[in-house]
Amino acid sequence: MREVDPDIIPIASGNAGPWSEGLLKDCSNHIDMIAEHFYCQEKSSLLEHTSQIADNIKRKVEFHQQLRQKLDSLKGKDIRIAMTEWNYWYGPHPFGELGTRYFHKDALGIAKGLHEYFRHSDIIFLANYAQTVNVIGCIKTTKTAAAFETTGLALKLYRNHFGTVPVTVTGDAYPLDVAAAWTSNRKALTVAIVNPMEQKYELPLDLKGARLTGRGRLWLIAHSDPMAYNDPGKEPNVVIEEKPVSGISNKLSVPPLSINLYELNVR
Repeated sequence: MREVDPDIIPIASGNAGPWSEGLLKDCSNHIDMIAEHFYCQEKSSLLEHTSQIADNIKRKVEFHQQLRQKLDSLKGKDIRIAMTEWNYWYGPHPFGELGTRYFHKDALGIAKGLHEYFRHSDIIFLANYAQTVNVIGCIKTTKTAAAFETTGLALKLYRNHFGTVPVTVTGDAYPLDVAAAWTSNRKALTVAIVNPMEQKYELPLDLKGARLTGRGRLWLIAHSDPMAYNDPGKEPNVVIEEKPVSGISNKLSVPPLSINLYELNVR
């Protein structure tokens, strides 16, 4: 294939474990990336349920990081992960064959997963949420209407408003999950916080290397019911709320069961 087109990017179909190890041991001269994928079921504990996506990403990353140290065949190579499928997949199918409904708690888990991807962008080259429309998609349709699932709202939020230049986050915010990035023009800092718990938190903020103006915007996905969902053709129960914020200095307010994306202006 490379003799025909030297610009192609071959991706091997992997599965963290003996299969991926064998591929990278014996075939690393023939591939540019290795594909991984996973799906998660439902957990009774809200914290466990919302942590599954991030935990699976971390497990895949750690496996491949260890292989880079273990295999001589990977010395001097940078074969990154293509996470070609990832999502929750469980429950009944109200939208027909395999037409799964997603709930607010799933959106919280997807957002935490995005944070984990951001932390490992050095080894994860791409990550394709599966799927886009219908079946296990983030958009559901009827013959006359379409609606963002809760998971679709989370993807839309980060795609439209999260920054592109990674910022290091330190400190223990557990059970909150925090990620940050500069906007491309570096005029604002975006801080994303996922709260998978049913209580409010105040998150201390200590910014090094820049000064906040105290003003900005907040995009919020929140609902008191972790089982809230949206249906096509009906008024959405879960939405993205946008509002200005001011007086931001040393802490951020985090409502229960929420995804918060702050865009904070800097001097």
